[in-house]
Amino acid sequence: MYAIIESGGKQYRVEPGAVLTLERLPGQKGHRVELDRVLLVSDGDSLKVGHPTLPGARVVSEIVAQTRGDKIDVFKFKRRKKYRRKTGHRQEQTTVRIAEIVA
Repeated sequence: MYAIIESGGKQYRVEPGAVLTLERLPGQKGHRVELDRVLLVSDGDSLKVGHPTLPGARVVSEIVAQTRGDKIDVFKFKRRKKYRRKTGHRQEQTTVRIAEIVA
């Protein structure tokens, strides 16, 4: 059984027991989170597709860690104009373990 969910503007294919890194979700380590933006659910024989989401379907997951991603350096430069700007960014992330898919 697998499902396709949407979180943080991105789509992910999930299965029970899978570990997934998403954009920041509220909650502490060990808390359960329900992801209700389920786009598709398949259980081998049947396939349910939402328009755009499936009503009543949800994916239950448990927060494993709240971390930050790798640093991204942003460097702006204009030649011969003495213009340089260097900034950085680290995206906050949540690692979750999928417990069950409820269709």
